[in-house]
Amino acid sequence: MSKKVFKKLIPTPQQLFENRFLNYFRHFFTNPNLWHLNRYSVASAVSIGLFYSFMPIPGHMILAAITAFIVKANLPISVALVWINNPFTIAPMFIFAYELGAHLLSIPPEKFHMSWSYHWFVHEFKHYYDPLLLGCLICGTCCALIGNFSVRLYWRYHVSRLWKNRQQNRRVR
Repeated sequence: MSKKVFKKLIPTPQQLFENRFLNYFRHFFTNPNLWHLNRYSVASAVSIGLFYSFMPIPGHMILAAITAFIVKANLPISVALVWINNPFTIAPMFIFAYELGAHLLSIPPEKFHMSWSYHWFVHEFKHYYDPLLLGCLICGTCCALIGNFSVRLYWRYHVSRLWKNRQQNRRVR
């Protein structure tokens, strides 16, 4: 996706601050680097969003926004990419992460059976949490690195293609 497409999809800071809930946080997000589309901010935002999308914790969007604020990455992209983890993808992502973690910890993977009760969460979830957390950390880190590298590689390709087209246009004149 090019910079023009991102600019159309991403809301402007003014549009966000028209929301009465986000208006209270206006002074935190006045840094223009949080909204610019450059190679560093987009690649960092992709890394942040992909990493937090794999974490089995609540508050993905808030954590991604705080991290983007600290690292000065593009805020809307980092928050939007967290939604890769959605009701349709959460099961395959976490099952893969659990099996990866169980394999790395040399624990035979158990068949996952869940009950929405306090007893299950306190007594049974502890059997799943260690392999799940390890697998999520590894998958999140790998996806963040691959995403960062891919964005930087694509950005470099795109800029070199623009330069090449500009040179060809100069020769034609």
